[in-house]
Amino acid sequence: MTSTPARHTSMPGDGVDPVDAVGGPGTRGSAVRVLRRLALFSSGLLAGAFGYGAVNIVQAFQSVPLDVRLTFHTALMRMNGPVMQSAMGVAFVSALVLAVLFRARSRMLAAGAGLLTLATFLITRFGNVPINRQIREWLAGSVPADHAAILQRWELLNYLRTGTALTAFVLMLVVVDRTVGTTAGRQVER
Repeated sequence: MTSTPARHTSMPGDGVDPVDAVGGPGTRGSAVRVLRRLALFSSGLLAGAFGYGAVNIVQAFQSVPLDVRLTFHTALMRMNGPVMQSAMGVAFVSALVLAVLFRARSRMLAAGAGLLTLATFLITRFGNVPINRQIREWLAGSVPADHAAILQRWELLNYLRTGTALTAFVLMLVVVDRTVGTTAGRQVER
């Protein structure tokens, strides 16, 4: 009795060449696999860091005296800057490259993940970072009367960028799930 391996095929209308587009044998396939892993790792790192911050750090900020919050906030943002910017850059670029390499639904999902990562960056750069600068100035001088509203705006922006980063990660999980499967050593889009 001979059994034949199960065979996965592309979804109708996807227009995917399973070996070339998704990472089958050869140099291009290896590069796509590495890129896919890099996109998943960087988007997951970004979502995880922002998620941890939203659930734990922001809550801790709210339960300590203002001077402690401002000191810790400033130190944390100084340390986070290079790491988070790098993760955002890698997640954005790798998602967009995957969007170029893939077709149909996977292309749209990867592009969506890239755009959400860009939104995460823009919220951070034009929303949170200017407030971080204000907080740093408060440590050197005096805290303004409307500091509570400014800190609340920072928290709202932080929750917003956490949501965009988490959604980008979920889209990247779907992309990887759609584009990874083995059939006799070949990877195909499902």
